[in-house]
Amino acid sequence: MYMSVSDNLAVIRDRVRSACVRAGREPSGVRLVGVTKTVPVERIREGVRAGIRILGENYVQEARAKIGTLAETDISWHLIGHLQSNKAKPAVELFDWIHTVDRVSLARALDRQAQKLEKKISVLIQVNVGDEESKSGVGPDGLFDLFGELSHMDGLHVRGLMALPPYFEDPERVRPYFRMLASLLQRIRDRSASPGDLTELSMGMSHDFEEAVEEGATLIRIGTALFGSRPAPVS
Repeated sequence: MYMSVSDNLAVIRDRVRSACVRAGREPSGVRLVGVTKTVPVERIREGVRAGIRILGENYVQEARAKIGTLAETDISWHLIGHLQSNKAKPAVELFDWIHTVDRVSLARALDRQAQKLEKKISVLIQVNVGDEESKSGVGPDGLFDLFGELSHMDGLHVRGLMALPPYFEDPERVRPYFRMLASLLQRIRDRSASPGDLTELSMGMSHDFEEAVEEGATLIRIGTALFGSRPAPVS
């Protein structure tokens, strides 16, 4: 049965509200990032009309075309995929937030481009909470040194942490990784001169966002549950 993006969004919001009730949180503290990787523009427009205000893209090139096409919409664009340092300039030009800062070299490139544009860009530090070789992110042990470097960069506004934890069919098994990220954020806040700036936890996707919300997520990255299954790649 076909579900409209509007219907899907209503279901997701209900599930977020229920998760917030269980955790004793206000639903207003959770924002949905609609993940639009490979999603057709008309499907994205349907989501915008339904009330989505944050869109997340994995790749700079794909985002450039969509941002241009949807220029008339009041959307905040977030980069949620791995970023190469040589793409720092277009990333700073196109996006309002970057979730995936995981090394000093990338941070310096972003800072340099942001200052050239007289822009201060919101960033999250990506943490490899599962210590997975296949995934990007700074290890928990290296997080504090990286945060120290970023906190001195005038073009960057560090807002919190992001993680892509290991995938499990049972989302309950992901909960310890969400708790780890929340604990790391608190430790960063304890060391920061501006703890009030460090409020964001980008964690939770279509299959585990309720557990993420219960553990403190403020940004949930939802693609399939919102826009439907992505088309299979052409072989």
